[in-house]
Amino acid sequence: MRRTIRLALLLLAGAASLSVQAFERPFPANAVRGKMTPAYFPEVLIDGKVRQLAPSARIFNQDNLIELPAAIRGSDLVVNYTVDSWGNIDRIWILTAEEAAQKPAASSR
Repeated sequence: MRRTIRLALLLLAGAASLSVQAFERPFPANAVRGKMTPAYFPEVLIDGKVRQLAPSARIFNQDNLIELPAAIRGSDLVVNYTVDSWGNIDRIWILTAEEAAQKPAASSR
């Protein structure tokens, strides 16, 4: 019984430490880096150019949670994004300061 309690406490402590540690988000190989400024839906400004969001677009905040386009505030947010076959932006990841400081993938412009 004691062994089971010790094991449970050890697992609980390990799980608690995992939630505190930062995680690395896996960005797709075709993700492109840019600076985004929100505009009137369904448009966003990326690197000063007006771009359309795809109907199924998803925007992930720094905690990797989905953000609604109308809820995004700020300008020149450093983001990674992907483009669908129609040329619309289909996924956007708002980067943390640490992610933005890292060198972008080779496919990024």
